[in-house]
Amino acid sequence: MITTFQYALQQDNITIEELLRDDFHIGKKIMHEMRMAKSILNESGEPIVWQHHFPIGTKLTFNINVEPSSYVATDICEVPILFEDAHVLVVSKPADMATHPNEPGQTGTCMNHVIAHVNKQGGVYAEHVHRLDQGTKGLVLIAKHPLIKSMLDRMLEEKKIIRTYEAIVDGYMTQKSGSIRTSIGTDRHDSARRAVSPSGQTAITHFEVVGQDSNFTKVNVILETGRTHQIRVHFSSIGHPVTGDRMYGSRTRQDNYSLQARKLQFVHPITKEMVIVEDYK
Repeated sequence: MITTFQYALQQDNITIEELLRDDFHIGKKIMHEMRMAKSILNESGEPIVWQHHFPIGTKLTFNINVEPSSYVATDICEVPILFEDAHVLVVSKPADMATHPNEPGQTGTCMNHVIAHVNKQGGVYAEHVHRLDQGTKGLVLIAKHPLIKSMLDRMLEEKKIIRTYEAIVDGYMTQKSGSIRTSIGTDRHDSARRAVSPSGQTAITHFEVVGQDSNFTKVNVILETGRTHQIRVHFSSIGHPVTGDRMYGSRTRQDNYSLQARKLQFVHPITKEMVIVEDYK
């Protein structure tokens, strides 16, 4: 299947190779595939000359070859769509729902619902740019074609997608803001858990207290890295586990732990508009 979109050059005297390499940050492999497939056309519908310098405002048509995603679609999409354009969508994943299948044919995950929405629109492709733990609710960013997926993956690596979480943690935190900078690795006693470990991967969590009483503290959290269970491990390591998170030491009994991805903010890599999506339900 071919996904098509239009784009007007926003720089003057630029080649298509420069656009893809320096502005879109597309890798050499995808660039080569696009060149061979003659994926970019001019206003007359003819393949462009990659080394030609084009003026600002030049209108291009991108024809992106899309292989269907493998997710099994649900009958209807029951995951709220909070933002969508031709390239991306942002959904609000409920707690107790996995972000994606962990084995072939698995259904009921967030991506099974998302692909049902995309299929209804006539599309075949949807891939998550990041993931949330099953018990964490909130915003997930989804790419609607492989080109934007490559661009967003690079942005995530370069920390250009800002993810803000809200957590309620056990206890009264005396430090009102700061950063937790301890590496995280697999717990040597339980492969399903993570733990602070000097030999683990670098992990950085920024936080600010926004409310508290004698028993609980509400914090806004921004992730600089995205390690598995990062927020849960880091707050547990400083003696304030996420409320209800029995895996990491909370003694509060409730149906789920109190962690939500509240806000996503990034500059759209194609439209160059600032995208801010918030979820306060």
